[in-house]
Amino acid sequence: MTFCLIGVKVCAEREVDDLAEEKKVTVNNEDGDSAEITLQMKQAAPEVEENISEDTTAELENLKAELSAKDDRFLRLQADFANFRKRTDRERSELAAVIEQSFLKDLLPLLDNLSRASEAAEKAEQADVETLRKGIEMIKQETVAVMGKHGLEPIETVGKMFDPNFHQAVGTVKDETKEDGTIAAEFQRGYTARGKVIRPSMVQVVNNS
Repeated sequence: MTFCLIGVKVCAEREVDDLAEEKKVTVNNEDGDSAEITLQMKQAAPEVEENISEDTTAELENLKAELSAKDDRFLRLQADFANFRKRTDRERSELAAVIEQSFLKDLLPLLDNLSRASEAAEKAEQADVETLRKGIEMIKQETVAVMGKHGLEPIETVGKMFDPNFHQAVGTVKDETKEDGTIAAEFQRGYTARGKVIRPSMVQVVNNS
């Protein structure tokens, strides 16, 4: 068998052993020098390529199985989240309904008292102003108590300093006895519920400038 090196004008004759993994070749150059080199033969290459192919196929199958399992887990998680959201929405709606029913139930005594006061006023030939005034005051106090039970609180105004977070100025007045920015009068009471303003107070503010 003839072996040629590219770029060098030399050739060599060698005897090869087809069963050996390494082959030794003697190379003679143009100057008459010789050298022995060892070549790695490729008899085992087909077997290596076959083994690599089998390993790669097995690895791909494993990756496919892992991907399929992750897809299944993702779909389950997605379904669980959707169910959780539906359950949360349903519980929130149920809770809101319970709170609303409780609030309306607390208002029923006020409605009863208003009905009684209206009936009494219709039957009386001459309204007893003081009796009506006391009845209205009682209903007002009951209303404040019910609202307070559900977190409603009035915003303080007269004599306090104006705060745009709680007050809405609808007018100004001069008053030398009071500091600028002091609330002089309240036109409509404001309220907070659980610490949040649901309606600011409409007020008149001192401005001496």
